[in-house]
Amino acid sequence: MQQPRLEPDLFRPVSYSRTTLTELMIPSYANFGGKIHGGILLSLMDKVAYACAAKHAGNYCVTVTVDGVHFLQPVEVGELVSLMASINYVGKTSLMVGIKVVAENVKSGFVKHTNTSYFTMVAKGEDDKPAKVPGLLLETPEDARRFIEAIQRKEIKVRSEQEFKEIKTNLELRQNISTLVGQRCQLGFDL
Repeated sequence: MQQPRLEPDLFRPVSYSRTTLTELMIPSYANFGGKIHGGILLSLMDKVAYACAAKHAGNYCVTVTVDGVHFLQPVEVGELVSLMASINYVGKTSLMVGIKVVAENVKSGFVKHTNTSYFTMVAKGEDDKPAKVPGLLLETPEDARRFIEAIQRKEIKVRSEQEFKEIKTNLELRQNISTLVGQRCQLGFDL
């Protein structure tokens, strides 16, 4: 039975779109070192972020930014990788999807946390323009904590981007050349 499509003005609970994707890591996913390529994991994270965001939005969604991709532990061939995604924050047309990735050795039962990432997605309407998304019903204190963290993460990111843009715009090479002292670089030109 098909679920009725909800109006975008409504609030959907975090649990409505929570999504888990589990995949076996096969030899063709491995790099020369025998570990799973980071790009394979990023592709899987993008898939689960899309599934989670699209379900919440009720629309096609596109990836806008990816934050916090830190590979904490390697993933091995033969492990089951599970990517657990949930909506942490919604704006007017955007959604922040939190993704926790774990790898399980099925022989030993050992489970390790390999990374946590945050994907910002934007919902697209039939006209390919950003579309309004439902609000988020925070069902638990954990949901509320994640929403607040997402707001703070956004604020820090905006400040950081503004600061770095200012640095790039105003950087004077001659005045900052001393920054290179003690670094692992050598100038191949004269000032």
